[in-house]
Amino acid sequence: MTTKMRTEIAEQPAALRATLDALLPRVGEVKALAGQARQLLFIARGTSDNAAVYGRYLVEAHAGRLSALAAPSIATTYKRKLDLTGVLAVGLSQSGRTEEIVQTLAWARDCGASTVAITNGGGESPLAQVAHLALCTVAGVEEAVPATKTYTTQLAALAVLALGLGADVDAADLQRVPDAVERLIADPGDLEAVVEGLADVSGVVVSGRGMAFSTALETALKLKEACYVHAMGLSYADLLHGPIAVVDERTPALLVAAGEGPTLPGTVALARRVTGAGAAAYGVGGGAELAAASTAALNGPDLPEWVAPMGLIVPGQLLTESLARRRGIDPDSPRGLNKVTQTE
Repeated sequence: MTTKMRTEIAEQPAALRATLDALLPRVGEVKALAGQARQLLFIARGTSDNAAVYGRYLVEAHAGRLSALAAPSIATTYKRKLDLTGVLAVGLSQSGRTEEIVQTLAWARDCGASTVAITNGGGESPLAQVAHLALCTVAGVEEAVPATKTYTTQLAALAVLALGLGADVDAADLQRVPDAVERLIADPGDLEAVVEGLADVSGVVVSGRGMAFSTALETALKLKEACYVHAMGLSYADLLHGPIAVVDERTPALLVAAGEGPTLPGTVALARRVTGAGAAAYGVGGGAELAAASTAALNGPDLPEWVAPMGLIVPGQLLTESLARRRGIDPDSPRGLNKVTQTE
């Protein structure tokens, strides 16, 4: 049986191509709106919040703009007014209908921010309607509860946003992403070995750093919501400050890295430390070096670090779908979850 989640994973190359075709011509609109914005404020929850983490690292590392993740409760629960003059507020919601995110983006606009919506809900969605500029992704309808193609296209939209902010990257790298994702879907690496390694565990630590941190968070979320595994998503810098104590022969580590970049050596060293302590370390990406240091490994994309997260999540998605079925769970409809989550 082919699950909806597996079908939607396979649709990601086409969704990415369509989204990039739609959004790359709009870089100039982002530039005009952002102007001299001194800071970015990302407004999101759940999977979209993990995408926002990628946006924050991308904008700070390559566009030189200070960024932060918003606390929507300040707007919706505490109802505090802040001076957001000179801020570019970016609201992310796959459906464009999560009331808390819509309200918080409207609040940011009323507080003086310029506003951008990133949504798969289309230009008529409530989120798009309250924004000064809407970057609508072209992922198509997503039926499985765990987000896959809507997440990767959000990352593509954030990359376009970074280009509009003057990021010191090569825009041509984005055109390589769909083909790289297609290759990963066809050959994710030693998927069966990693599935078997996680089949009977109750917990796993998922760790990455820098651009890959968002992938660690999103992979951990997917394992929690679709496989009912207690997955802890952490930067490896935070992991080393104490939580690494939970990694043992019953609690493996899933370590994520791009095939290049300043965080790769630390990820490889962490894999060696984990296996040296008698625990299993499963690599995701990181090239041959991380694979050699790991118990088993999933392939990563042949992409520069700044766009690698669009490919790095794909093995995690495939792992989640396969592991859910291995554990007798329907990944399309995890218990207690709906496609659109509303927060009081």
